[in-house]
Amino acid sequence: MRQATMIFPILFTFFLLLSSSNAAVQDFCVADLAAPEGPAGFSCKKPASVKVNDFVFSGLGIAGNTSNIIKAAVTPAFAAQFPGVNGLGISIARLDLAVGGVVPFHTHPGASEVLVVVEGTICAGFVASDNAPYLQTLEKGDIMVSPQGLLHFQVNGGKASALAFASFGSASPGLQILDFALFKNDLATELIAQTTFLDAAQIKKLKGVLGGTN
Repeated sequence: MRQATMIFPILFTFFLLLSSSNAAVQDFCVADLAAPEGPAGFSCKKPASVKVNDFVFSGLGIAGNTSNIIKAAVTPAFAAQFPGVNGLGISIARLDLAVGGVVPFHTHPGASEVLVVVEGTICAGFVASDNAPYLQTLEKGDIMVSPQGLLHFQVNGGKASALAFASFGSASPGLQILDFALFKNDLATELIAQTTFLDAAQIKKLKGVLGGTN
C-alpha cells in the first residue's frame, strides 16, 4: 500500500514533465509563413533563418481606417502577421472605433479575449451559452474579458473616437462575424428566414449591404 501511495507523485511528476517537454526542447517556433497553416498553427522556421524582426511587430502604433460600414478597424498581430508569437499561445490586436463605430457580434473559436480601453468609451459585452448577456460601459483603463467561443461585441459609446487593445490566449484565435456568416455569402434567403425568423426583405437588404447574394 505504501509503494502504491509513493508511486502516484512519481507518475504525476513524470506526466507533468512530459506535458511541458515541448517548451523545454524548443525555445520558440517562429511561423514559416511560406508554409500552409494547419490545426496546430504554422510550421517552424529553421532556427538559422530566424531574425530578431520575427519577434517585433510595429503595426499597432498606426490608427486603422474606420471609413467603412461599421466605422471600425481591427489591426491584428496574430501569427500570420507576427510570426514570433506562433506556438506561444498569445497574440494582440488594435481596435479603432470612430464615433458610432461597432464591432458586430463575433466569436474567436480558439481563444479568450481581454480588452483594455486606452481612449474613449466603449460598450462591450458577451452572451453566455445560457443566453445571459453580460455588458458594461468601459472607460479609459478598464478591462473586460470575453470567454473563448462566446459571441461578443464592442460599440463606441461616447462622442469621440475610441481606442482599445485586445489580447488573446492563442497565436491564431480565429474570427467569425455573425452578420457576415449570415449575409455575406450565397446562403439562400429562404433558409436564413426559416432559421432566424427574419423577414425575407430585410435579409435581402442586408445581403445587398454586406455583399451576399440572394
